[in-house]
Amino acid sequence: MSRKNGVLEEWNGLPAFMRVPEVKLYYDILDKKRRSLKLKRMFDLVVSFFLLAGFGIPMLVIAALIKLDSAGPVFYRQERVTRYGKVFRIHKFRTMVDHAEQMGSAITSSRDPRVTRIGVSLRRSRLDELPQLIDIILGDMSFVGTRPEVVKYVKKYTPEMRATLLLPAGVTSEASIRYKEEGKLLDGAENIDVIYVEKILPAKMKWNLKSLREFSLWKELLICFRTILAVMRKDDT
Repeated sequence: MSRKNGVLEEWNGLPAFMRVPEVKLYYDILDKKRRSLKLKRMFDLVVSFFLLAGFGIPMLVIAALIKLDSAGPVFYRQERVTRYGKVFRIHKFRTMVDHAEQMGSAITSSRDPRVTRIGVSLRRSRLDELPQLIDIILGDMSFVGTRPEVVKYVKKYTPEMRATLLLPAGVTSEASIRYKEEGKLLDGAENIDVIYVEKILPAKMKWNLKSLREFSLWKELLICFRTILAVMRKDDT
């Protein structure tokens, strides 16, 4: 596959499942913004290295707390899907009991009994996502972009939803901010997977696709800032 500036594949180099008219509309928009995409990648690299250096010691402390709290590895390395449909193993601090994926859905409700004591705090503060700085440096993720889904949910994507795979998966997004209490929406659901695929995923994808159509570095910086505010803001409910 050939690339221009290393940020966007040539159309004919995309995987066959993405070369559909619905994706082409979004591809043409991004194709005109290659310079911004290159700057986006530079921003990701510089800030990721800076944050890793600054949060190195706190991350070691978190790792120790996880080991003291429950048996199992420090990191949770679930398979997720990123740009062009590539499957990668995401880096997250483990917030659930070991082998939690064998005990229930890949989606977590706010009252999921699989979440550990330290995991509750890590999820609320989003500190469990700090290790994703590694994924950003590796190029599998970006600070802003569609959250990486597990393979079984990506298989449910409509042709238009596949356009979100034109760019790396993100740590945060407009959809992430608006659905930061996603777990509460799933509380009491008889079948979490069905509710997620039929209601929550399509709703989030509307925002993800809108972000692609209106892509700009300035908007992505605003999303990063708003994410920090959303995490710091106390829950009023």
